[in-house]
Amino acid sequence: MTEQQRKDYFDKVDKNINEFGYHLTNVFESKERPSFFYSTGIYKSFNLPEIFIPSLPHGLCCEIADNYVKAFKDKRVVPRNEKLQHLSGRFPIFLIDVPTSRLTDYVLSSVWYYKDGNYEYVQVIYPDTQGHFPNDAGYDYDQEILGEFRL
Repeated sequence: MTEQQRKDYFDKVDKNINEFGYHLTNVFESKERPSFFYSTGIYKSFNLPEIFIPSLPHGLCCEIADNYVKAFKDKRVVPRNEKLQHLSGRFPIFLIDVPTSRLTDYVLSSVWYYKDGNYEYVQVIYPDTQGHFPNDAGYDYDQEILGEFRL
């Protein structure tokens, strides 16, 4: 990426945060890691943790992130390790805390945006195709879990 491309990208991040309150980044799968999706700006704009979603399609990630902001921006409280039915029209999810130190190699826009400032992240935990979550008997999906998940 050239210096101009980098500047243009971070200008877009700033513009989206100023206009919508957050910017959403989708990172495609590579040989080193599966795809993932994350927000930047939610913490500053709404005093809610940023959201990190591994390995789901882009449109579904956008739906979950948008519903997350709508559901919690006025409450300013995000439930952790509780089954949530209303963030996706397809299946329930859990939100878990993830130390930002575990995400430094993933959430580069947030690292740039917050600099040395404080911010938080939650990770979306979703079921396999049979509706089983990690720690359920019969769970059959390779979802990277970066925080502590308990049922």
